Amino acid sequence: MTIAALAPYYLWLKAAHVISVIAWMAAMFYLPRLYVYHCEVRPGSAASERFKVMERRLLRAIANPAMIATWTFGILLVLTPGVIDWSAGWWHMKLTAVILMSGLHGAFSGWRRDFLHDRNRRSARFYRIANELPTVLMIVIVIMVIVRPF
Repeated sequence: MTIAALAPYYLWLKAAHVISVIAWMAAMFYLPRLYVYHCEVRPGSAASERFKVMERRLLRAIANPAMIATWTFGILLVLTPGVIDWSAGWWHMKLTAVILMSGLHGAFSGWRRDFLHDRNRRSARFYRIANELPTVLMIVIVIMVIVRPF
């Protein structure tokens, strides 16, 4: 199903989608890094409380709105005539990676709640590894969109 009325706005939708993705990825790269630093301070300390504020603001002011905008503009692009060749396999892989990125976003949000209530049980090493996952998913997404290997 496509919506012909979206066709004249294709480039604007695409630009808005790319802007949203950039904002979302910036937050997804930085949030687990904040968790790494948060692990290094004593729960309840002034530094810990400062990290809690930073994490909340990053998630609520940037990451969540950017993810919603990314999905909104992405769906509008998919509904634009001629954008997706439904028989091609690349978009299935891209969609899977975007769903995984959204799940990771949810995990990051849950981890923030753990820090908020001083219940973090994960190590800085865990968050360093988690910090690499958005990069891997982003690489898959970009390759699927640009190269369209299958």
